[in-house]
Amino acid sequence: MKKTFLLIVFSLSILALQAKVYNMQALGADVTGKKICTDLINKTIKKAASEGGGTIYFPAGNYLTAAIHLESNITLDIESGAVLRFSDRFEDYLPFVKVRWEGVFMNSLSPLIHAEKVENITIKGRGKIDGQGFKWWDESKRFINEINATGKTSSTNQLQQQWLDANKNIKVSPYYEKTLERKFFRPPFIQFLECKNIHIEGITIVNSPFWTINPIGCDDIVINGVTINNPSSNPKGHNTDGINPESCRNVRISDCFISVGDDCITIKSGRDEDGRIYGRPCENLTITNCVMLAGHGGVVIGSEMSGGVKKVAISNCVFNGTDAGIRLKSSRGRGGVVEEIRVSNIVMNNIQRNAFIFDLFYDKDSKEEPVSDRTPVFRNVHISDVTGSDIKKVGYITGINEMPISEISFSNINMTADEGFTAKTATNIQFHNVDLAVKKGASFAFDDCKDIVLDNVRSKAPLSNQPIVELNNVSNVLINNCFQLTSADIFCQIKNSNVIWGNNFLSNVKTPRVDK
Repeated sequence: MKKTFLLIVFSLSILALQAKVYNMQALGADVTGKKICTDLINKTIKKAASEGGGTIYFPAGNYLTAAIHLESNITLDIESGAVLRFSDRFEDYLPFVKVRWEGVFMNSLSPLIHAEKVENITIKGRGKIDGQGFKWWDESKRFINEINATGKTSSTNQLQQQWLDANKNIKVSPYYEKTLERKFFRPPFIQFLECKNIHIEGITIVNSPFWTINPIGCDDIVINGVTINNPSSNPKGHNTDGINPESCRNVRISDCFISVGDDCITIKSGRDEDGRIYGRPCENLTITNCVMLAGHGGVVIGSEMSGGVKKVAISNCVFNGTDAGIRLKSSRGRGGVVEEIRVSNIVMNNIQRNAFIFDLFYDKDSKEEPVSDRTPVFRNVHISDVTGSDIKKVGYITGINEMPISEISFSNINMTADEGFTAKTATNIQFHNVDLAVKKGASFAFDDCKDIVLDNVRSKAPLSNQPIVELNNVSNVLINNCFQLTSADIFCQIKNSNVIWGNNFLSNVKTPRVDK
């Protein structure tokens, strides 16, 4: 009897320690999607948080809500058959909260799901959350078109005036002032600011007003098995990025399916001086086992990377139909260092523009300036084991004179494309076991570069009277261990370049080397 009593007491103690589940349907939430239940959801979250935490459970049904504000130890559990549909009435996202919008901190409309300085928060389930972004996209496009036509908006409505009043001291670089003229900034779908221990798993997210999952300055993030489906940028869903960690640490993104109207996954750390003052890099990230379809880029770093990005591993992903595959972009004035990046085991198909981009001329009009904290740096990036077909262009490197892109390697790459790979203003660039077939121009072309290694490079489909490799104003080049399997007319064309010609086996080439 005593043992039985102790067992009952122990069992009751365990039950008492378990977090409470709050069934939103049982608590009175409308499941037809006709009556908004924002207040009920947020009051239930506050009640659960006051009791140490709990699960806000949405059984099958349609729920209409506006901004949801999470607190510590709260789980949103969205069951299969449940849809959280967010209001498209802009005023429902007042009052303003602190957000980061395209790398700039401001006070603006609340993200659809928001949290600040909390920990242990989860969004999970097999249900769907729908941002109903259509009105947001239309309104944003309206302001953008007005500004492009006249340089300003035609009038200032009440929400825009509230934004002006709430952001009197905001400072940005002169080129970004045109963006601020909108005075209307679509909210991110999910933005957590300086939170810890975040878990987002299994849910489907559609029609985000702006960027979809966008943690800022957070630590310990898991995003697993999430589906994101936003319309393409033409004509509707512009800037509806998929997953955008900014200035975050210890991020694991895996097993996601993403098709969006901008970049699928983008790693960022703030814009210009604002990002450098915040001073938090995005670091310790893994991205694996993901499939990216429509989108401007598969995995992108930048262009807002002023706080730096480092220690990133990207592996076992498929990019099918994106504009770019792996893209690093920045420009003078950003500052920040991107380094220690590994990309491996990637399959690309139907890439509309470039498989690989390293671009420090994202702002095409920038002028050379002395090296300072405004100078962006790309270095120590290594890409291996990539297969690609139906590619527009293999890729390019474009550095700046005061800070050439450096320490970039490509290993075990096999691609067919319309155009090959070009590099300008770069140093210490290496290609190992790279086989390219292109329809136009050289497979490999270098201009104003130095310290280049071409080891076992070749073309599986060389063009008539077209060199496979072109070198122009390049110093300290090693060409070694090259064996052209398929008959070719010219292997390498050299102009104003210093080339070390190693052990190459080019019996299948009519003219191995042309010096101009």
